[in-house]
Amino acid sequence: MIKNLKKKVVVAMSGGVDSSLAAALLKEEGYDVLGITIHHYEGNENLESVEQAAQNLKIPWYVLDFAKEFKNIVIDYFCQEYLTGRTPNPCVVCNLKIKFGLLLEKAKSLGADYLATGHYAINKYDQKSKKFLLKRGVDENKDQSYFLYRLNQEILPCVLFPLGEFKKSHTRELAKKYGLKNYKKEESQEICFIRDDNYRKFLTQHIKDTIKPGKFIDKEGKILGEHQGIPFYTIGQRKGLGVSLNKRMYVIEINSHQNVITLGDDKDLYKDKLFVKELSFISGDKLSDSMKVEVKIRYNSKKSSATISSCGEDKILINFEKPQRAITPGQSAVFYQGDVVVGGGIIEG
Repeated sequence: MIKNLKKKVVVAMSGGVDSSLAAALLKEEGYDVLGITIHHYEGNENLESVEQAAQNLKIPWYVLDFAKEFKNIVIDYFCQEYLTGRTPNPCVVCNLKIKFGLLLEKAKSLGADYLATGHYAINKYDQKSKKFLLKRGVDENKDQSYFLYRLNQEILPCVLFPLGEFKKSHTRELAKKYGLKNYKKEESQEICFIRDDNYRKFLTQHIKDTIKPGKFIDKEGKILGEHQGIPFYTIGQRKGLGVSLNKRMYVIEINSHQNVITLGDDKDLYKDKLFVKELSFISGDKLSDSMKVEVKIRYNSKKSSATISSCGEDKILINFEKPQRAITPGQSAVFYQGDVVVGGGIIEG
């Protein structure tokens, strides 16, 4: 990190060890630190933990109510995507429009030079290209650059990721050193607004009247049974289908218009190409020629070698060297060259 004495930074504090340590590190660097917690969904803030960290660090701390905006921007999108048979990425949308959208605007209005978060990613200015680069975090198991691929050259100059060069184990050690009482706190692997990781319950509560049962069919169109509603299934799913079959079968296609779900064999899940839309490139440049990259088709997948090429104004064709399993519409395909994030887009159905 470059020392920016007396520069003001707003730190998005969730109550977890990562954002608390980010605030501690920036204060030690000489920044004027202000902590802000977003109230976005009832019962999902760790306000006591954040307040404790802020008091420990002797920094001012406030809560902003973005509940209405969060519902309109993130939750409504989340539900609508499932209704159309796609599997959404709410963290990608939240990062762009809430954290690095509304919260960044608020930080600027408060006179802050930067907004900082506890993301494990690296944001670095490149002298050669005269542009900011988004890079993978040093800790491969914690790297969160996948969720940040929609940040751009307007946002990145105003953003700090203090933990990008740390391993998670080192993060906890440092948090203990700074006297942060949440250094042992377990991380949640769930989407922040889904309690107990129960998607079905959440969707039923929010869009019950629009969920309709339909038919499971095989590739030949033979009816295999009844499904409970398009939003309850995703590509590659085998468990929880609710039908008795004489062999293992997987969801290989979801057609929301006809309200049918096609089941097939594991081999039917493999494809060597896909289209992506809603493109975003970190550099701000459009893709002119084909480009060799590595692609992640979901957060927890490994990078796979591929060639991307333009198919029009806002669409890219990805050709993989090796077929990929369970390519899922609605998820993000993110492009890398080495540790540098090139950009990405939304997988089409």
